[in-house]
Amino acid sequence: MKNTRRCPKCGGTDLLRVDGYTGAYGSGNNIMVGATIFSGVNVNRYICCACGYTEEWIDKEDMEKVESGKRTHRV
Repeated sequence: MKNTRRCPKCGGTDLLRVDGYTGAYGSGNNIMVGATIFSGVNVNRYICCACGYTEEWIDKEDMEKVESGKRTHRV
């Protein structure tokens, strides 16, 4: 959805983006990759208004932070 601007489930084009954020005590839509609030990586949500399908994406510039996080590993 992020790249095609089209829902993969219903083909809808009426989409919303909800920006991720890191709040107090790690609250919000994020991935904590360390021990402090400053280690939060925001996760943005894309929502199809036609069917309700959602996807979550991390901005490309934040991927290095995720990859080097203490709690992440390759599978």
